[in-house]
Amino acid sequence: MSQLYDMRMKIEARINNSGLDAMEVKGKIGLRSGRLLALISPTTPDDPATITKLKAAAKDILNLNL
Repeated sequence: MSQLYDMRMKIEARINNSGLDAMEVKGKIGLRSGRLLALISPTTPDDPATITKLKAAAKDILNLNL
């Protein structure tokens, strides 16, 4: 699996466990990172720039350190 996919799974777990509106939070993360979570699959190649942006978005929106 890719690192991006692992990050997606951690973000989705945090959203599900927190009871937040999944569509709203995923939308915010997608806007900040420039990548829709739904399009990240286990075969998605890791891109360092996308990883950095996704980490920053998760930290800002969910206070989640990836």
